[in-house]
Amino acid sequence: MAEKRMFSKKITDSDSFIEMGSAAQALYFHLNQGADDDGFNNQIQIAMLKAHASTDDLKVLMAKNFIIRFESGVIVIKHWRVHNTLRKDRYTATNFQDELRALGIKDNGSYSLLKDSGCQTVAKRLPQIRIDKYRLDKIRLDKSNKYIKAIFKSKKPIANDSSSLLETIKKIVDYLNLKTNSNFRYSNKATQRKIKARLDEGYILDDFIVVINKKTKEWLNNAEFNKYLCPETLFGTKFEKYLNQKVIVKGQSLDSISMEDINDAIAREMRGG
Repeated sequence: MAEKRMFSKKITDSDSFIEMGSAAQALYFHLNQGADDDGFNNQIQIAMLKAHASTDDLKVLMAKNFIIRFESGVIVIKHWRVHNTLRKDRYTATNFQDELRALGIKDNGSYSLLKDSGCQTVAKRLPQIRIDKYRLDKIRLDKSNKYIKAIFKSKKPIANDSSSLLETIKKIVDYLNLKTNSNFRYSNKATQRKIKARLDEGYILDDFIVVINKKTKEWLNNAEFNKYLCPETLFGTKFEKYLNQKVIVKGQSLDSISMEDINDAIAREMRGG
């Protein structure tokens, strides 16, 4: 798969794109950067975390037809072939062949579901060939660009200045709300104290994500324990124990969350919206 992505100013300078909020725009760039060579991406939650984006920002991209989302949870960048073309020797076909077969390509190069009118099947437009005369209209974006730095994955303790601290607390609480379909407030003083205490002990954002993933997997569908999926319990004095435990569900040891889990969480949030 190619390591660099490009963007057409016809899309990113359009009124429809510019009028979106900065988080929605950043999410679009991250979804593009993480997509395969056909424009498909199933790492939506990772892109949302990198972009400091919410499910509402994902909904905006869908409503404005910048992305198409399938029932499987996979998304495709609608204008992928407006942005990117690859030489045959650099192109790797997508693994999401079922979703690809559901798409056609309009004359302007944008994807469209086959049930829509005015598009050819994707197969008629592959493989892709780069046309150099269009490169002047493109914006190169590689992994050093400011839009695609993994800003949420610092391996150092979070600084204690108020703006950085509140930003970190908000990301943690937002992720907990997404996973549990809850509405905890990051401005709650008790919640802030719990999270700050753990950060002061040297834990990082990734540690909170791991704890939320593990305990959600263990407790979410358990009527007796799902009431404990709250900041007071998760981020309290048992945080280290939760972080290091092996979660056993139906005889399996689960050390990390799967993409199916992520898609389920997003689907629950969108149904609730």
